[in-house]
Amino acid sequence: MSGANGELLEDTARRAVEAAVSAGADQAEAWAEEAVTRQIRVYEESVESLKDAGSRGIGIRVFTGNRSGYAYGTDLSDEGIAELARTAGENARVADEDEFAGLPERPGAAEVSGLYSPELANWNTERKVQLAVEIERTARANPQVSQVEDVVYADAEGRIALANSAGFVSSFQSSSAWSYVSAFAGEGADLMTGLGVGLARDPSGLDPEAIGREGAERAAALVGARQPESRHCPVVFDAFVAASFIGFIGGMLSADAVQRGRSLFADKEGEEIASGELRLVDDGTDAEGPDSSPFDGEGSPRRRTPLIEDGRLLTFLFDARTARKAGRETTGNAGRGSYRTPPSVSTSNLILDAGSGGSLEDLARTVGDGLYVTDVAGLHSGVNPVSGTFSVGATGRLIENGELGTPVREMTIASDLVSMLKAVEAVGSTTRWVPFGGSVKAVPLLLREMSVSGS
Repeated sequence: MSGANGELLEDTARRAVEAAVSAGADQAEAWAEEAVTRQIRVYEESVESLKDAGSRGIGIRVFTGNRSGYAYGTDLSDEGIAELARTAGENARVADEDEFAGLPERPGAAEVSGLYSPELANWNTERKVQLAVEIERTARANPQVSQVEDVVYADAEGRIALANSAGFVSSFQSSSAWSYVSAFAGEGADLMTGLGVGLARDPSGLDPEAIGREGAERAAALVGARQPESRHCPVVFDAFVAASFIGFIGGMLSADAVQRGRSLFADKEGEEIASGELRLVDDGTDAEGPDSSPFDGEGSPRRRTPLIEDGRLLTFLFDARTARKAGRETTGNAGRGSYRTPPSVSTSNLILDAGSGGSLEDLARTVGDGLYVTDVAGLHSGVNPVSGTFSVGATGRLIENGELGTPVREMTIASDLVSMLKAVEAVGSTTRWVPFGGSVKAVPLLLREMSVSGS
């Protein structure tokens, strides 16, 4: 995808805006994209499936008075774009009025480098298959692994262009590669699963041995797991679990959720909601962030927005509409799944800053006796977004005499989100990107105490 392609895509977006204005729109924007995605699944060192898909399309959003309309399609000819512009205008005429609708006041693009890796082009399908096979071999090499259910390698590359009637036009190119393995250890009713994951801009950034080893070791560590006795004790969340909770909390910090009365944080801006040890940021400009970009889904510059610092909730995440409604400025958090959907408030990259708690082993020594949680189930159905109370299934290991010990399962951990955040006693020192709960850079967290229900 060359720079020339970027200019063509920008021109397409610009033409769409002109068509929308000509069709009667007061304001208009167009989001054009082209992408290629590939996925390889291997089993017993053979390719089980191989997918290669390309997409190209455009979405047009128009504003007429206080009404907005949206339409999308794949016909990028002048006739196809004109038809979409007319459809978007017709949709606007029958939409409900919204006095806060409109383009962002100050569109623009931030300087973000490293989103695209040309190295991706040097990897043919055979090399990618070998990478996936190496992941599987490494996982199967663990003597406690009885089966490797799933090994997937995938990558994507694409370009996005956005133009609006305020004169903004820009584009960017990005790439990503990721892989995971799901391994099983044990037999029969004692069968336990473990996941290994890697994320990068291109396949050379993935370590197949590390991914395979992680999946195998996470499964093997749980062999023989039993239900523990109920207790109140210190709990350590591994990075996967911390990411799941933080991703959920990030969604509740959306200004849209707050304004709809669907967030327990609605009246807590400026208040102490967490331990001073925990610092949370939304950063759409992090060079390594999977969801980084120069501009958000409606053309506002991406930025770094501290959310929780010194225990206090500093702000919510805004797009142009919710910012206008609150009398604030956008934080550059209009998200967009693809050209098929109009923008809405969402996180970009949620980042838990590394703390001084040290390694997982250091956190376990600090705990002495407690619980290490490696997996939670039913998080989205088990958390009340208004009260923040939760009760979710968990799997992990007991921490005994400062070391990771007996594997445990079939237990429930319960608390409420603010109490949980305030209970953070130490934050680990090693961060990693985790694709759970969105794009999250997470660390292990040590919580002073939680309720654990078992036998």
